[in-house]
Amino acid sequence: MQRRTVIRAGAILLSAWAAAPFIGRAHAARRDLLHIVCSGPAGGIPDLIARTIGAQLPASLAERALVDNRPGAAGQISVRALKAAPADGSTLLLAQGAVATTYPFLYSALGYDPVLDLQPVSLASEMSLAMAVGPAVPAEVATLNDFIAWMRTHPAEANVGSPGTGTLPHLLEAMLFREEAVAWQHIAYAGGPPAVTDLLGGRICALVLPEGLLRHHHVTGRLRVLATSGPTRSDYLPGVPCLVEQGHANLILKEWFGFFAAQSASKPDIAGTSSALQSAIASAEVATVFAQSGMTPASSTPVALAERIASEQRYWSPVIRGLGIRLD
Repeated sequence: MQRRTVIRAGAILLSAWAAAPFIGRAHAARRDLLHIVCSGPAGGIPDLIARTIGAQLPASLAERALVDNRPGAAGQISVRALKAAPADGSTLLLAQGAVATTYPFLYSALGYDPVLDLQPVSLASEMSLAMAVGPAVPAEVATLNDFIAWMRTHPAEANVGSPGTGTLPHLLEAMLFREEAVAWQHIAYAGGPPAVTDLLGGRICALVLPEGLLRHHHVTGRLRVLATSGPTRSDYLPGVPCLVEQGHANLILKEWFGFFAAQSASKPDIAGTSSALQSAIASAEVATVFAQSGMTPASSTPVALAERIASEQRYWSPVIRGLGIRLD
């Protein structure tokens, strides 16, 4: 898939969504069961999002929601499951935004086209990323600038982990260290938990993950979070300065998850489903559960989500090309 083709197609999709009149017909047919294909494994963050929101869906949309975990292969398995589902709007995909925003520029043969195969329905949640250092870094390293200075004098020890090559944490690391012109070694893990284990054990010096996965260890003093990636300080880690405060105004990144439907789903069904999802995401129950994992509930109309995807595609295309990261 060529980068320019993805961006051009995204603009066409956005125009089509913006032109579609939803007023007066934002209604989804009620069904006994709503299937939610989840791009993550059972027990992971995507699974928590899907199950928490699914449990709060209004009865006007579905009697209950069934979560079907289809992790792996950069979202390809879950997208294939969505495409194979009945063309009646009864199946949604809950996936991280990367399936539509960064993966098209990281993979030359992705196996699906986010523009042709996915229809945006609603945002689900957002979370800031956080950079933490562990016991391999001396205790006097208390700020991001301190850490960068330490990396310059300890290049052989500047091994920084992420939950995988091409993930948003990895991209943030690559962008930050390129701005600082500092040498580093990327250590890719198969997800966050093993990376945290190695950070706690001193086998890597630093790690970037969603802040909810690092907050407990920061509070207990086992790790030190040096920066978060939102536009302002995180409500969950108010004592930690964000990257913007520390001289990196261009490094504002948030991991987000959203709901998608297959292209076969009708616009009225999608509009009605989006409205029902927005109601569920606004519930106090969802806010409570998400807060425990450092997430913020976030919903949107289909048009707003399409606009966000198109904007992020325009952003990531030159950035990923400049970083030279490929996952063929």
